[in-house]
Amino acid sequence: MGAVKTKRMPRAVREQQMLDAAVRTFGNRGYMAASMDEIAELAGVSKPLVYLYLNSKEDLFTACIRREARALTEAVRAGARPGLPADRQLWSGLTAFFEHTARRPDGWAVLHLQARTHGEVFAAEVAAMRTEIVAFVTQLILAAAREAHRDPDLREAEVSGLAEALVGAAESLADWANATPGVSARQAATTLMNFAWAGLGDLMAGRHWTPPDDGADAPAPQSEVTSPVR
Repeated sequence: MGAVKTKRMPRAVREQQMLDAAVRTFGNRGYMAASMDEIAELAGVSKPLVYLYLNSKEDLFTACIRREARALTEAVRAGARPGLPADRQLWSGLTAFFEHTARRPDGWAVLHLQARTHGEVFAAEVAAMRTEIVAFVTQLILAAAREAHRDPDLREAEVSGLAEALVGAAESLADWANATPGVSARQAATTLMNFAWAGLGDLMAGRHWTPPDDGADAPAPQSEVTSPVR
């Protein structure tokens, strides 16, 4: 194969071109299987130029993670428009999340699959993004509770747990939606709203579910335990 010829263009534009190629390659091939040769070829540049701009495969992968994490966080923040009712804010934020992950499936694969499984440094980059999103969702739920009640009986620690659960469900559902033909971002967001909002809506109205305090979870007495069928 002959040397790759490149046109002169601004460094920032060329770097984004390389990152586009790298995200596509890492997302499809995985971090370990991806090679700098195929990334350079897909970007239409020479491999030495990739190294000149981005130093190493590890640095290139880190740059991909940071770019995709920033883009996803910005999409969610822009989607959850302030001033809407609580359910509409959550709906619009979730829809923005699923639209983004559907539009950039390779970027989502880099964040949710590749970065988490190839070293603590990469995983830490994703964890930082996730912490920011969970904190944002926590504030959304707290704000909604304050709007619904002047004196809401919702502790921030409890709301943080709800936000963690919601973000985790969204992550799993994004994987499912991207792998299932015909599932739109709107359908995925609707599924999660139907799953989550009934419970959150009750919390907003001050209706809490509490576990029974009647010993129902205690082990049954030995005489009541049914012997296995032989």
